[in-house]
Amino acid sequence: MTDSNATVDLSLPVFLVGAERSGTTLLRLMLDSHPQITWQSEFEFAVDCIAENGDWPPLEEYYHWLNKDRIFLDTQFEVDKSLAYPDLIKSFLAQKAAQSGSDIIGATCHRHFDRLLSIWPNARFIHILRDPRDVANSNIGMGWAGNVWYGIDRWITAERTWEQLTEKVDPRRRFEFHYEDLIVDPQQTLSDICRFLGPAYHPDMLSYNQTSTYSAPDKDLTYQWQKKLSDQQVKLIEHKAANLLEQRGYQPSGLAMTAPGWLLRRKLWLHDIIATKSFRIKRFGLISVASNFIGRRLHLARLENWSLRRMHAAERLTLK
Repeated sequence: MTDSNATVDLSLPVFLVGAERSGTTLLRLMLDSHPQITWQSEFEFAVDCIAENGDWPPLEEYYHWLNKDRIFLDTQFEVDKSLAYPDLIKSFLAQKAAQSGSDIIGATCHRHFDRLLSIWPNARFIHILRDPRDVANSNIGMGWAGNVWYGIDRWITAERTWEQLTEKVDPRRRFEFHYEDLIVDPQQTLSDICRFLGPAYHPDMLSYNQTSTYSAPDKDLTYQWQKKLSDQQVKLIEHKAANLLEQRGYQPSGLAMTAPGWLLRRKLWLHDIIATKSFRIKRFGLISVASNFIGRRLHLARLENWSLRRMHAAERLTLK
């Protein structure tokens, strides 16, 4: 963590990174409420199609992929097909900045965010951390996992990605903080973040609840795992997160841990598959899910696109 912006280009975009369900949406709303800051929500469409070896995706394939991505479609960004891939991605944030006229432009990215350096080598990053036990439980509620054993995976992946990124990014271009601090003392935490970004803290940052469905910071939203998770669930999370828990500033529960045996792992695996598929069918409907599966497997574009439109519409109704 640093408050110094010396030798840092404030005109470059800033990326808010961390695991999903870590409070990124809440912070994004706060930042976007600042008169000098504008923030793009999920920006994974900028990096998901970059190969692991760093190769850019073939543009025609990427255009086709974007036309299926709900988050990108909801941005209504224009696709300039005269641009090379990195310039195209830059153009999306340029469009966002032009819409607002703000001094600082940022975006949220939950996965593959280390790949952003291939487009903006000198970008700055804000890393948000939340207790992984709360994250694991929240992922179940979103239907992304069926149990905490798999619910913790996204948190672990995000933290491993952050480790890789910190090896390449100067400390002056990084800022880390805990979600719990934001909830307990939002003005102080936001002031610290603003010092990193450049503009001074503005009280409008805490008025986001007037223009969104998100409520004001509530201390009861921290460490919910202590009330909601069983001892067995806590032990599973802490075993899988291992040393990362303490390395990220969170204390273990003190419960005696034993590695889950083969039979328990198989039960957790089967439960995860059944629970996530059941959630998907409940949210989107059996017809949409089945049509999407058949359309993709048999390369029936019209059927796949029809099912995607239905699923996108259903998903938009769940957005908070």
